[in-house]
Amino acid sequence: MFHKSDFQLMKQTTIKNQVSLQGIGLHTGHQTTLTLIPTDANHGIKFRRMDLDKPAIVIADCNKVVATNRGTVLQQGEAKIHTVEHLLSALVGCGVDNVLIEIDSDEVPIMDGSALAFVEAIERAEIQELDADADIFVIDTPIHFNDENTGAEYIALPSKYYEVTCVIDFNSEVVGQQTAALNVLNYKKEIASARTFVFVHELAYLVSQGLIKGGDLDNAVVIANTIPTPAELKDLSEKLNKPLISVEKEGYLNTTSLRYPNELARHKVLDVIGDLALIGKRIQGKIIATKPGHTSNVAFAKVLKGLYTESLKKVPKYNPNQKPVFDSVEIAAQLPHRYPFLLIDKVIHLTATEIVGMKNITFNESYFQGHFPNNPVMPGVLQIEAMAQTGGILALSTVPDPGNWDTYFLKIDEAKFKQKVLPGDTILFKLELLEPIRRGIVIMKGTAFVGNKIVSEANLTAQIVRRTN
Repeated sequence: MFHKSDFQLMKQTTIKNQVSLQGIGLHTGHQTTLTLIPTDANHGIKFRRMDLDKPAIVIADCNKVVATNRGTVLQQGEAKIHTVEHLLSALVGCGVDNVLIEIDSDEVPIMDGSALAFVEAIERAEIQELDADADIFVIDTPIHFNDENTGAEYIALPSKYYEVTCVIDFNSEVVGQQTAALNVLNYKKEIASARTFVFVHELAYLVSQGLIKGGDLDNAVVIANTIPTPAELKDLSEKLNKPLISVEKEGYLNTTSLRYPNELARHKVLDVIGDLALIGKRIQGKIIATKPGHTSNVAFAKVLKGLYTESLKKVPKYNPNQKPVFDSVEIAAQLPHRYPFLLIDKVIHLTATEIVGMKNITFNESYFQGHFPNNPVMPGVLQIEAMAQTGGILALSTVPDPGNWDTYFLKIDEAKFKQKVLPGDTILFKLELLEPIRRGIVIMKGTAFVGNKIVSEANLTAQIVRRTN
């Protein structure tokens, strides 16, 4: 399980030991053995079908989803894996980023209809931290998604952790409207044991679709909105190839009681977590899902993955072999700052509307003597200052004699600090004009990167003024 208080600074993980489980597939009815195997960093979550003539890899990726009818199905080449969502949910809930899942059939076993057996197996295998930073998709602005085909609605909001809220309403007097709002840090206690569910009136249709061949009252909560007739129950028993059941009143048919009053909504949280695992990155943010299902979950996962991929395209690239636009001597000719307050080493990109500055953070920086000297961290305010100096060069590039002008910053808005900057880091400052410069007023969006990760950002307003002396 997640234990660290700072979600963003966590390392990638795998499991320490190999672990196996056996069970029946809910929809195929196939007996299955799956084995979780430790891997290296940046491997991600992958399945390997071992029952085929040639073992085949299937990546846990939303773009590999080929079906979402009462479960999420992945396919790569000829290899399919059915009902992956509960296992993926457990891996996310336990904080496992990298694992190879060997499976000798085409469906993950349903176990008791929840993710608890998978969580317990992962705990037996133990979590192992790897020497690589976790790759995290940080929700820093609200994201809205409506699935017009299903009526589902999703909102993603900034949050310190990964939180999921689900609201369900099946127009059922038995179920009623249910809500579950849970933090993934409490996954085992609050989410893992919530079971999948089905209504009696859906069973005949699911059988006609070739589904639920492995379903029974031991691996699903079954709900009766109305009392079926004896003939309907006999027909259903024959189609399911199960002993005849009796329904004497509306309600839940399982021999055991509900595990939570809102178990159905909690299971929807479990499913959302599992399906969103298919973006391939940890999520930091709050997801609010209304009437979610596998189809809309996967559609939303594709939206999030698309946004993450698009954000990576905006990350500036640094080639140390390429001649800079300005080196440190040329920067000093434009800016009035000097050591120890000149915080930019190079300008590596400059156009009329954007600039990228670079600084190598060394252990010998003057501010490390007094700022957490035993745990050196670049001060956030100095990141903003370096960002402002980079933006100042962009502003001064619009005048013919930049050495005779100064840039004074008037306002800083929406400053956010998202990642520690440490000795040894190379930090890139990207400044973009938000609107044309008018009367010397410059409004810019600033973003600081270390590698592919945003470490800080702010909107800056400045004025360029000609020196009078």
